[in-house]
Amino acid sequence: MNNNYSDKCEEILNSLDGKKRLLLHSCCGPCSSYVITYLTKFFDITILYYNPNIFPYNEYLKRKEEQIRLINEIDTENSLDIIDCDYDNDLYEKLIKGLEQEPERGKRCNVCYLMRLDKTAAIAKENGYDFFCTTLSVSPYKNANLINEYGSSLEDKYRVRWLYSDFKKKDGYKQSILLSQKYNLYRQNYCGCIYSKNNLK
Repeated sequence: MNNNYSDKCEEILNSLDGKKRLLLHSCCGPCSSYVITYLTKFFDITILYYNPNIFPYNEYLKRKEEQIRLINEIDTENSLDIIDCDYDNDLYEKLIKGLEQEPERGKRCNVCYLMRLDKTAAIAKENGYDFFCTTLSVSPYKNANLINEYGSSLEDKYRVRWLYSDFKKKDGYKQSILLSQKYNLYRQNYCGCIYSKNNLK
């Protein structure tokens, strides 16, 4: 079933009564750029930088530094800050054990989505956020249907609202490229993990 999560996101945003707090998982600065500009008028946003899948460590640091730089430079209507989670690539490797040979966009990626979304939902619950979400769906290579299914199930688990979304729609992906150029952001050429790196043509 191909749900229109972009329209569902707009419905939620238009129904909001007053400013809310959003915990937004971000995979990288370029993907977060459009999402931040789109959501800033509705939320005080906290970026959750939690990406233990990224390999090697210096690549992780480079992407994190670009995320922090963007937060400091981008124009927003409401507050914008960041929670920087610990890097734990061993945990990622443990979770995807047995799936190392899966193709890109296969079961290994699904585990990675869920790992990061579960962490986001848990922190959102612990800290009293009104909503949680992720920037992942801005990428045309990410499965927005599955991301939203996971988000919905985690909403039930943690009792914190999931912001349905498909940020690539309505020129969202195009806008992320333009904003990356505007802020001169580093755009990586692989998703993040060692397996996506090894699959570079």
